Amino acid sequence: MDSHQDSHAAPVLNNAVPVRHPGRWISAVIIVGFLLAFLQSLFTNPNFRWDVVGTYILDTKVIQGVMWTLFLTFASMVLAIVLAILLAFMRQSDNPVFRWSSWTWVWFFRGTPVYTQLLFWGLATVLYPTIVLGIPFGPATFTWVTSDPTHGLIPAILGLGLNESAYLAEIFRAGLKSVDQGQSEAAEALGMTKGKIMRRIILPQAMRVIVPPTGNETIGMLKTTSLVLAVPFTLDLTFATNALANRIYLPIPLLIVAAFWYLVITSILMVGQHFIEAHYGKGVDNRVPAAINPAAAKASAAVAPSAAAEPDLKMDFPEEEAK
Repeated sequence: MDSHQDSHAAPVLNNAVPVRHPGRWISAVIIVGFLLAFLQSLFTNPNFRWDVVGTYILDTKVIQGVMWTLFLTFASMVLAIVLAILLAFMRQSDNPVFRWSSWTWVWFFRGTPVYTQLLFWGLATVLYPTIVLGIPFGPATFTWVTSDPTHGLIPAILGLGLNESAYLAEIFRAGLKSVDQGQSEAAEALGMTKGKIMRRIILPQAMRVIVPPTGNETIGMLKTTSLVLAVPFTLDLTFATNALANRIYLPIPLLIVAAFWYLVITSILMVGQHFIEAHYGKGVDNRVPAAINPAAAKASAAVAPSAAAEPDLKMDFPEEEAK
């Protein structure tokens, strides 16, 4: 009797001891120590001149610089995206002229510094004071004296946009190549046109590869606008804060003002990038739930009980008679 009760006794569980990670606590203490020391320096060092930061953070010239910086970023990225789409399709084309032209464009604009390109576009009117159209080595039919009534705005957009198009072209090409070729072949077998295949099959899948690096390039473009002084264009945020700093002989507070506005704009762009990535990552990203079609869910719920109620039918076939 005792042996029977012992056989059904509850098993004794092991007293599990959690794994200790002292390195995590040590690293956290070190990081918190450095953070506290940095905060103490920020609030106790009088050379930061936080009163000057508060005075100029909403200055009219600074706000105008923020607006011009946003406009430069938006206009340059629109130009770069349009050119990059064209270059990516040219690189994928069967036409060797298109392929090599796209490769040469990417090679040149990606291989030269953006500052050098901005200097070139700023001096374009010096290189080409007049543009003449006509028969080569013959009479001219049209002559145009070049000038820049925008005071550097158009050369700045061209320099930034053309340089960025080379990088985005490679990003778009990588996104298009990430989609399996078999999907295009299956869509063609169903009778879909190439344009419809690109819109409905390839691009929705390629966007989840294209969006993250394009968002990074947009943030990089925001900060690259600080180089348009090379054109020269003198209305952006960096030039506006530098001009104020030179006027009051206090560069550090105005650098803090510029850094604050760049961080604010970058944070807003990162939030937008997050939602765009979440939209195109549905069903692929483990952290984003897939979209559920209500009609399909109702149909599956209606079919499931009827399918479960159906009897399991088995058909017995007589064995073939031996000849």
